Amino acid sequence: MTKRIAWLAIAVLAWAGGAGAAQLSEQRYPNRPIRLVIPFAPGGATDIIARVLEPRLTRRLGQQIVVDNRSGAAGNIAVEIVAQAQPDGYTLLVGNISTNSINPILFAKRMKVNAVRDLAGVTKLVAIPNFILGSPKIPATTLKEALDYARQRSGQLNYQAPLGSYSHLDMLALTAAAGVKMVHLPSKGAGETLPALLRGDIHITESNVASNIGAVRAGQVKAFAVTSEKRLADLPNVPTMAEAGYPGIGSLNWNGIFAPVRTPKEVVARLHAEIVAAMNELESEGLLARRAIPISLSASPAGFSAYVVAEMKRWDKIITDNNVKID
Repeated sequence: MTKRIAWLAIAVLAWAGGAGAAQLSEQRYPNRPIRLVIPFAPGGATDIIARVLEPRLTRRLGQQIVVDNRSGAAGNIAVEIVAQAQPDGYTLLVGNISTNSINPILFAKRMKVNAVRDLAGVTKLVAIPNFILGSPKIPATTLKEALDYARQRSGQLNYQAPLGSYSHLDMLALTAAAGVKMVHLPSKGAGETLPALLRGDIHITESNVASNIGAVRAGQVKAFAVTSEKRLADLPNVPTMAEAGYPGIGSLNWNGIFAPVRTPKEVVARLHAEIVAAMNELESEGLLARRAIPISLSASPAGFSAYVVAEMKRWDKIITDNNVKID
């Protein structure tokens, strides 16, 4: 573990085990609307999750939850807004794998705040698996065949992902493990992946299940593997990464709720309890399951904070090993 990760881990876990700086009573919270800041534009997975959570959490807390999309700077604008807000439980962040475990490393010299040091985890919400996808333009039908095909055409095949994203870093880890050289084509998001695969502009890439499951079911693109621990019930013929020969490679695109780090412990505990209850309502309704978005909740705020630190350690190694930098 680098020194940077070590001191962040100590700071976060020390907070998680102690009380918040302010002494607000749980019985008095909340008494006004709560702002839920989204780091991305409307329409993406993070926004969808926030908007289906909003009415259920509004009802449970008795105060309006106001969804506020603040996109830009790879999600860092929203992170800074929440990290610098009053630590009173009235400004929260719906963060994700990138904003809260990758960006603190890649943008460490640019940001005024650090998402791990300055934000406290409340709970994980979902963990969306990813596919390793193949274009219909290549002959492979398995991950081994696809990587063999790429190895025989060293440096001639492409993959696509936003620079510094989890999908970019996962592909770096996969190609390194397979001894394959591929060309990275930076993109703006998952919405560009399917058209590029269909055209044959990219050949093998990682992208989330929720955005691509329809195309896989329709046979438009090939799913070589899925990054979940178990096979998907809807696509039982798609192996896991471990079954395909690459255990430990590939991510779950998680989202979670964060508060400013000095938010009182009792307020965070109340938020955790009510958010978990609201998400359990969603699970029983099957609303997110129909979108291929699996719910994944944390047992406690401290457990979620520890999970984020562990995620950051994992990404720090991949970023360091591959010398990934954001200019």
